[in-house]
Formats: sequence, structure tokens, C-alpha cells
Amino acid sequence: MSHGHGADHGGAGENKYIAIFISILALFLAIAETFAKSAQTSSISYNVEASNLWAFYQAKTIRQTTLKTAAEQMEVDILLAKDPGTKQALEKRVKGWKDDIARYQSEPKPEGGEGRVELQARAVDAAKKRDLHGEKYHHFELASAAFQIGIVLASVFLITHVIYTLVGAGILAGIGIVFTIIGLFFPSAIHLF
Repeated sequence: MSHGHGADHGGAGENKYIAIFISILALFLAIAETFAKSAQTSSISYNVEASNLWAFYQAKTIRQTTLKTAAEQMEVDILLAKDPGTKQALEKRVKGWKDDIARYQSEPKPEGGEGRVELQARAVDAAKKRDLHGEKYHHFELASAAFQIGIVLASVFLITHVIYTLVGAGILAGIGIVFTIIGLFFPSAIHLF
């Protein structure tokens, strides 16, 4: 009788360690999911920022092209103008438009600038940040999946006592930790998607 009781006690002790292991996996899962959500939110934010900057860039390009076309047409009008006052007024207008064309091309400011050159640089930077956070997100999601499957396998071990399920859970825990570390420190090292 005591032999059976001792076996139950040993099984209960083993189950306690497996339950602790499952709890640790659940903790790692929560951490990976938190990092994944943060990376996903950042990726979306940078995507919106890049899209807005490219739209602003396109608007500046359209304005610049419109003014350039108008200035070129007005330069023809200057050549045809006979009245010196009209000619001077047209030249003044063309100079103002050319100044605007140059400003649309490059308008540096301490906080980033709004010329086409500056907008393009800011949009490219935002797109790089979007891609970086997208990579982080994918690594954290893979880590989360590994932890989830590890929890399932460790839980199955509690019922079946098939050691391979526990070994699989341990391997998946290791994979989850590796992908979490990659997501945190080396997101561009491995391109998954």
C-alpha cells in the first residue's frame, strides 16, 4: 500500500515541476505576445507615417510641376510682351514661381524639412523603421507559437507521461527563447517573411 502511495507522491512531485515549467512557458508567452503587439503597433504607425510623407511628397511634386509648366509658359509670354511694364510684371511672377519651385525641391528645417528632398528622406526612414518593427513582430509571433505549442506538449505529458512530448516542449521553449532574443536584438539577422 505504501508503495502505491509513494508512487503517487513521486508522480505528484513530478507533476508539480511540470506545472512550474508550464507556468514559466506561459510567462514567456505573455512576454513574447507583449513584445509582438508593441512591434506590430510600431510597424503600423511607421507605415502610416511613411504613407503620409509619400503623399505629401507627391503633392509637392505636383505643385512643383504645375508651377514649372506655368513659369515656362510665362517665359514665352515675356518674350512676346511688348510693354515694358507687362514684361516686368511677368518676370517678377516667374521669379516668384521659380523661388517656389526651388522651395518645393528642398526646404530644410531643424525638425525635418518639407521639401521633396527632405520628405523623401523622412519617408524612406519611416519605411525602414516600419520594416524593422515588422521583422520584430514576426520573430515574436514565432516565439509565441513555439511557447504555445510547448505548453500544449507539456500539458499532454501530464496526462500521457510520454517523455517525447516533454522533450518536444523543452525544444520548443528553447526555440521560443531564441526567436524572442532575435526579435529583441537582431531582428534583421533572419528574414522570415
